[in-house]
Amino acid sequence: MAILSKKQKRKQKILFIFIALVFFFSGFLAGIASDKFLASKKSSSVTKNAQEAIDLATLQEAVIPQKGYKFKIAWGDLGKKMIDDGVIDEKKLAQAIAGADSLPPSVEKYMKGNVSEIEVNAENAQFWVDVLWGLGLANKNKILDEGPMITTNGSAANYASTGGYTLGKMDPMQIYSKFSYINLNDQQQKVVEAIADGVFRPCCGNSTAFPDCNHGMAALGLIELMVSQGKSKEEIYKTVLAFNSYWFPQTYLDVAYHFTKAGRDYAKVPASQILSKTFSSAMGYQAIRREVGQIAWPALKGAGSCGA
Repeated sequence: MAILSKKQKRKQKILFIFIALVFFFSGFLAGIASDKFLASKKSSSVTKNAQEAIDLATLQEAVIPQKGYKFKIAWGDLGKKMIDDGVIDEKKLAQAIAGADSLPPSVEKYMKGNVSEIEVNAENAQFWVDVLWGLGLANKNKILDEGPMITTNGSAANYASTGGYTLGKMDPMQIYSKFSYINLNDQQQKVVEAIADGVFRPCCGNSTAFPDCNHGMAALGLIELMVSQGKSKEEIYKTVLAFNSYWFPQTYLDVAYHFTKAGRDYAKVPASQILSKTFSSAMGYQAIRREVGQIAWPALKGAGSCGA
């Protein structure tokens, strides 16, 4: 039998201790990984259960109902006027929203006849953002003549809402704040400015008083039209929120979820609060998105983008 030297015994002892430590730390790390996995699984399960507790389909129907909204807003012959003035090229508009040379009958009426109410839904939301964009861009107003569109860079020509407008028959700056489609008295102008200053959209951090994108310009046109017809501020905020909800469905579904989770009835939250910088600006919405996480909204096709 071989007799181990003291040196060999010492090496053997060190090797034994090393192997024991390897087994100990392997088990310890495996335990941590297992705990993390179980915690993650539990967190995912809690999130899923929370979403199931809130009926997503019912909440979605409350925010962007399939039947849409109808508003007693006199559209009149604004569509025809904008076509006649070259603000809108009907074929370009048809191509943009339907990929055809003619508009669908459901929206063609707004460009041909004298219409006494406006209907917005998921199907015609793009039509309205494009047509109201043209209206907001072409209608003469102090917001365009004296506001941030002019004062920020000295020219309004290079914003998405101006340089990106390709639906007319001429250069967008040739129609910028040119036509008196909507006439406002001094008091009405102040109301427009006050409302526009508090209405945001999630594609940027600017209010409607700085309509540098298509959605901002469209919201401005809608606000001007409603103020000119004597609509109340509350009614205007609710209407703009309805349009924004179809233009940016992901945003307002998530915001509705945020309020519902907090125990508030979304339908009773003031539209002015929802449209504020806190919830409707790009930064405000991103904070809401981080809070609510990824939600599996039924039949959600996507959100809006800035451009024709």
